[in-house]
Parts: sequence; C-alpha cells; structure tokens
Amino acid sequence: MSDLHTVTTAEAAGSGTGSGDPATRPRSLAGDAWRDLRRNPIFWVSLFLVVAVTAMAALPGLFTANDPQDCTLSRQHAGPGGGAPFGYDFQGCDIYARAVFGARASLLVGAFSALLTGLIAITVGMLAGYFGRWIDAALSRVIDVVLGIPLLLAAIVLLKRIGSDSPNVRIMAVIFVLAILGWTTAARVIRSSVISAKQQDYVAAARMLGAGNGRIMWRHILPNSLAPVIVVLTIALGSFIAAEATLSFLGIGLKAPTISWGIDIDAGRTHMRESALPLVVPSTFLALTVLAFIMLGDAIRDAFDPKLR
Repeated sequence: MSDLHTVTTAEAAGSGTGSGDPATRPRSLAGDAWRDLRRNPIFWVSLFLVVAVTAMAALPGLFTANDPQDCTLSRQHAGPGGGAPFGYDFQGCDIYARAVFGARASLLVGAFSALLTGLIAITVGMLAGYFGRWIDAALSRVIDVVLGIPLLLAAIVLLKRIGSDSPNVRIMAVIFVLAILGWTTAARVIRSSVISAKQQDYVAAARMLGAGNGRIMWRHILPNSLAPVIVVLTIALGSFIAAEATLSFLGIGLKAPTISWGIDIDAGRTHMRESALPLVVPSTFLALTVLAFIMLGDAIRDAFDPKLR
C-alpha cells in the first residue's frame, strides 16, 4: 500500500512540475504559432522571397555586376549577353540590372511608410482604446474621415503639389503621403487590442500598485497588443510597394534618375511593341515582392489567430 502511495505521489509531483512528457507541457501562443508556421510551406516560400528581395535591395552587387545606368544606344533591344540575362531595353540599359537596383527604392519606400504608419497607428490606437469616452469618439471620427479618402487619388493630388524633382525629396514625399493616408486600418486593429488588453488582471494589478497611465500603456498594454498590428503592417508594406510603383508609373511618384520598378514599367509599356521584356521583368519582380509580403502577413495572421486552431 505504501509503494502504491509513493508511485502516485511521484507521478503527481512530476505532472505538477511540468517535467513529464514534453507533449503534455503547456505552450504559449507564440510557441503554438511558431509550430504552425514551421509546418506551413507558404510561410517558408514567402519568407525566402522577402529575404531575397531585402538582400537585393541592400546588396545589389551580389546579384549583378552590371551598372544599371550604363546605357548605350547601340545595344538597344539587344538580346541576352554581356551579363544581361534578359537583354537590354530601348535605351541600351541592362534590364536585369535595373530590376535588381529598382528593389532598393521600392523597398525603402514600403518599409519606411510601414514604419511611419505604425507609429501613427500605435499612438492614435493606444489613446483611443485606453482612455475611451470622448477621446475615443473624437479619434474614431478622425479615423473614419481618413479611411473614407481614396489613397491613390489623394496621393496624386498631394504629390502633384511637390515641385522638386530631387530624388531624396520625392522619396520622402511619397513615404509621408502614403503613411498619412494609410494608417487607419492599423489604428483600428490596435485600438481593439488595447480595449481587450486593458481589461486583463495584470493591468488592474499594475494600477493597484500605483502605476500611472503612461507606464501601464507602454509597459503593460502595448507589448501585449503588438502582434495583430505587426501582421497588418506586414501586409500594408506590400501594398505600399505596389502604391509607390503605381504612382511612379503615372509619373507622380519617384522620377528619373531614380531607378524604380514603376518607372521601368512605364518605360517598358511605351516600347512593348519592340520588346516585351523591359515591361515583363520589372512587373514580375514587383508582383513577386508584393505577393511575398502579403502571403507572409497572411501566414503570420493565421498562426496567431486562435479561432483557426
């Protein structure tokens, strides 16, 4: 009888300390999400494409040895050769080299637009969700107004007023315009997350211990509300890249001598009868990049959504 009591006690102690079968140990939401992501081939494919495009933007010399601005009219619409696997465009420029170097401007605009969007959305969403009442009502009406403005149409109107053709000025202008017009969805998401988080016990405990509103917001609520907005911003990054290419295609966003996929697509469109590759190559790079960020965001969202488990 004592032996049976000893075995039962040992088993209970083992299960209580979590030192038993690893499969029975409790897992966190992040652990469950990472387990699902590892089994998702879409996550790995999109992550590979994102890493490849990021490396292309940061270190284009690893992907091509040709200068994208080395253009000679004698090579106009010439076929592959001389390190140019897709040949040359109507100005005699290496199509592949321009597509590789075009990733830098597009990714730079997308990344900084998403970063600025996140800062605006977190500030507005935190204030609206935490304080509620008239602050929430006022900020929610601001969100509704901005959300009702067509992004591309408003961006065209605003960028038309930028008189400078300086590459740095144009890049900064596109970043600010896209961020100012594109933060509303992320703000709504973080507002909902903050409303849910501020009702948790750890917030009440922090308030009882004398923590002020600022400490509660930035030390306790924000870290537990970031996951959904990171997913939204990952998807938005791809959308911003597509928006920049569209604006550059229309001649309103980035302008030459800046190398951009949108600029090259516009140039390839006007000369597509002579050769289709100057249009197809940058369009393919753009489509794969946008698709990669959207698929990555969707995979992360599905992994962190408890309703899909």
